[in-house]
Amino acid sequence: MKLKTKTKGRFVNSHEDVRLLWKTLLFGLLVLSRRAQAQEVIMSAPATPEMPPALQPFANTEMDVFVPAGGVPREQMAQPFRYKFLTLRPHPDYNFLYAQGILAAPGQPVNTVIQQISPGVRLDVGDHWILDYSPTWTLYSNNHFQDTLDQSAKLIGGTVYGSWVLGLSQSYTKSAVPQVETAAQTHEEMYVTALNGTYTINSKMSLDLAVNQDFDSVEQFQSYREWSTLDWLNYNFWARFNVGVGVGVGYDDVDRSPDMLFEQYQGRVEWRATDKVSFQVHGGLEDRQFFGGNSGDILTPVFGGGIQYQPFEHTKISLDAERVVGVSFLQDQISESVGINADLNQRLLGRLYLDLAGGYQHVKYINSNATPGPTRKDDFYYFDTRLSTSFLKRGTVAVFYRISDDSSSSAGFGFTSNQVGFEIGFAY
Repeated sequence: MKLKTKTKGRFVNSHEDVRLLWKTLLFGLLVLSRRAQAQEVIMSAPATPEMPPALQPFANTEMDVFVPAGGVPREQMAQPFRYKFLTLRPHPDYNFLYAQGILAAPGQPVNTVIQQISPGVRLDVGDHWILDYSPTWTLYSNNHFQDTLDQSAKLIGGTVYGSWVLGLSQSYTKSAVPQVETAAQTHEEMYVTALNGTYTINSKMSLDLAVNQDFDSVEQFQSYREWSTLDWLNYNFWARFNVGVGVGVGYDDVDRSPDMLFEQYQGRVEWRATDKVSFQVHGGLEDRQFFGGNSGDILTPVFGGGIQYQPFEHTKISLDAERVVGVSFLQDQISESVGINADLNQRLLGRLYLDLAGGYQHVKYINSNATPGPTRKDDFYYFDTRLSTSFLKRGTVAVFYRISDDSSSSAGFGFTSNQVGFEIGFAY
């Protein structure tokens, strides 16, 4: 049976609208995690996009092969911290990691134990809004690193209004973790805002609109403020096959380098070939101009794509690739990054989940002010293994191992690291 919701004097199919809303919100989440797509030094738990409770039963669009794992969703369990339309969901987490070869400074690899304690809490406001706050105490055994109290807060929500589906995401992150780009523990503070809208023109055509704001402040390195939009006109040729054309523009206000204006022209295709496999790809050109640095325009290809394949019920295989251009932490530099990642998730013995992930990223740093000098190039590889299981319905425990290697043309920035550890968490 299809549920229907009355909106502005008309009835809309809530399955279709909620799926559109989830797609809109997911785009906002991807914007929020843009910086996290860079090379990670320290292995972290796989990120799971949060969504308002009312949207979870409809989270999978027609392009999503993977379905949620079995079991009772947390939202259907007894909630001891509920009052009227407010639901408080604590999610404490503890992470222990022993890491070799982490760069404390260029040319200075060290070994350290890292402990992270995060007493996070999420507040559901009604069925369509989430407010999450997660402080994290990070403790290092090696005095080359500073112990820190990191902060993460985010607000995610959305609504349906007539033929419009609107989504809003706002995040704040304060962290101080080792970075491949800087070869050091890097203090960073980010404010990211994404406002997204989908408008249904008719049964075949729709618009996806987005306005994004990204403020990134980095101690001792280059900070910037970015405003951008990328808007799409979509056409549904037949069931499970969509195409779109997109046009975008953005502006980077950079502290230590020339400011930048850029335009993007892209196309995309989404195809659910069978029940077990789907393809999504987009690509085009970016034209980037610089102000005050006497540097010429840079015209470069940009693209991204992904494949989902589920040959068996408990086997999930994914592959994604991306080429992007953006502001670097390094003064008078922009970065061109090309990366590919693969992931295999397999359920074992009914209760264990094995996750194998690996990837490669090539990053080229380009002078943005036409100053002569060497261009840095990095080749980064990683392979992660993670084995997890649940306990007491709400608990999760995992053990993991990572090996990573960065080969850099700049002396002191390359490293090889081995990491092993475990994580235990509990979530309402």
